[in-house]
Formats: sequence, C-alpha cells, structure tokens
Amino acid sequence: MSADPMDLVQADEEERDGRKARLNVWVAVSVALLATFLAICNVKGGNVAQGMQEAQKQSIDHWGWYQAKKTRLELYQATLAQLRLASLSAPPAARAGYAEQIRKYEEKVAEQTAPMPGSSESEMEQKQKDAAAQDALYLKLNDRDDQFDLTEAMISLAIALLALASLTGKRWLFALAMVPAAVGVVMGLCGLLGIPFHPDALTRPFT
Repeated sequence: MSADPMDLVQADEEERDGRKARLNVWVAVSVALLATFLAICNVKGGNVAQGMQEAQKQSIDHWGWYQAKKTRLELYQATLAQLRLASLSAPPAARAGYAEQIRKYEEKVAEQTAPMPGSSESEMEQKQKDAAAQDALYLKLNDRDDQFDLTEAMISLAIALLALASLTGKRWLFALAMVPAAVGVVMGLCGLLGIPFHPDALTRPFT
C-alpha cells in the first residue's frame, strides 16, 4: 500500500513546526537570560556613572584649589623678587622698610610651601596628588563605563537577531545572534568584575 502524499506533507509540516517550537524555546530562554544579565549590568553601569561624576567633581575641586594656591604663591614670589631688587637701589633710610616687607613675604612664601604636620609634602603638593588621583580614577571608571556601553549595544543586537530567528524559524540567525551575545556577556563580566579589558577597536565605532 503506497503512502498518502498528504500524510507525508503533514508529517513534514509537523517536523518543521517541532523544530520551530524547539527554536522558540531556545530563543525565549536566551532572551530571558540576556535581558536579566543586561539589567544587572545597567544597574552597575549606573553606579559607575555616578562614580565618574563624583571623581570629576573632586578633580575639579582639587585642581581649582591647587591653581588658586599656586597663583597666590607665584604672586608672593614675584613680589618678593621685586622687593629684593628694589632694596638694592633704595636709599639707606628706606632699606629698613624694604627689609620688613621682604621678611613678611618670605614668611608668606614659606607658609605656602611648608610641609603639612606629619608629612614631607606641602598642602599644595598633596592637593596636586589628590587631583591627579581623581583624574586616574575617572579614566579607570570611564573604561568600565565603555565596557557596559558595549555590553548594552551587543546584547541589544543579539536580542534583535533572536527575535528575527523566532519569526523566521532560521537556526542560522540564532547562531549569528550568539556572536554579539557572547561579546556582550564577556564585556559585561569584565565590567562587573573590574577586569581592565578595553577593546578600542570594538568601542571606537560607538564613540
């Protein structure tokens, strides 16, 4: 007895439907996992962005204080140099007054450059180091922020490809979606764990 062609067609359709159903299950699981991971990265990325803002604020404050202090010191030093030169040609009666002013400005210069208690550095030198440290922290956090930005871009692309795979039932689209998904997960883990991996070649198109 020959097989009914309609039965073969129906069996083929059922097989295709079964493959598509299994693919949709994999798509749903992948989207759920990727969306959850992306949500975690977004929360951490927000914290990193806040850290960047605070580091930038601290850097601006430290550099502003340092520049003001440095300008004041340079003004005192310039005035002291002028007083010393003027005293050389001053009449004897005026030299005592110059000497007094020179002493006052020497004290001001010494006050600006004096080391802090328990330290060999002046307050101005310490502020300069603090500002440089905040700049370094900002750059470090900016690298992590780039990692989270790339994570968001790659996982969003992967989810879009997964949606297409679900609509079309094409397994190769699912496989293709796994490429940006893997990149996004790796970069997200680097951001979460603080691993200093910054692929400039990948991030440059997004900056």
